[in-house]
Amino acid sequence: MPRRSNDEAVMIEDLLREEYFDLLPEIRRLVWQLDTEIRYYTLPILRSLKSHEQLVIKSRVKECESAIKTLRGSRDSLVFTLERADEYSMLNLPDLAGVRVLVFPNYRVAEVDLALRPHFEGWTSKPVRDSDGNPLAPKYFGYCEQASRRVRAEYQIVPMLLGLFWEVEHSAMYKSDLVANSNNMQKRRAEVENALSRFEEGIASLLPDGSQPS
Repeated sequence: MPRRSNDEAVMIEDLLREEYFDLLPEIRRLVWQLDTEIRYYTLPILRSLKSHEQLVIKSRVKECESAIKTLRGSRDSLVFTLERADEYSMLNLPDLAGVRVLVFPNYRVAEVDLALRPHFEGWTSKPVRDSDGNPLAPKYFGYCEQASRRVRAEYQIVPMLLGLFWEVEHSAMYKSDLVANSNNMQKRRAEVENALSRFEEGIASLLPDGSQPS
């Protein structure tokens, strides 16, 4: 029975890979569309930045194996089964295409959020939260119908130091189940996030014109 289960999982994963690469050109167009729109809508903010402030936009296409792992991890079991094969699809993922807006200082997060929301009104809000449930960064997902009516995209607006940390720790925390499931590492990750937030707030308050706008 275990052998049959493993064979089923391999078969479903192969079908998901085929689906992924069929969708890939569409995903790439979607990333380009979303990246371009966000750059356009945030251009007035970019022009208003002071010398010590930053706004950086990064886009990415979710890798195939990462997408498969996400689908597998979202199920009740870590093994795909043929009985539920119709439930497995790349189109179930909200973040095959993603854009992250990194900003410094922190108050620019809210400013960028306000600038983008009117242009993505139908998108679903699902903020990134810390271990205590407090919001760390706005996150939205939905459709850019000019690029795709099937594939959803996601954008985040993240304090810069926190976002750069996530780029480094993501590979270690989520590409390794041993690390990702470690309570000790989860605790340390939360401590780093809190420290970075406080550090960034401290820098912003001391730099010239670091006070938040009224």
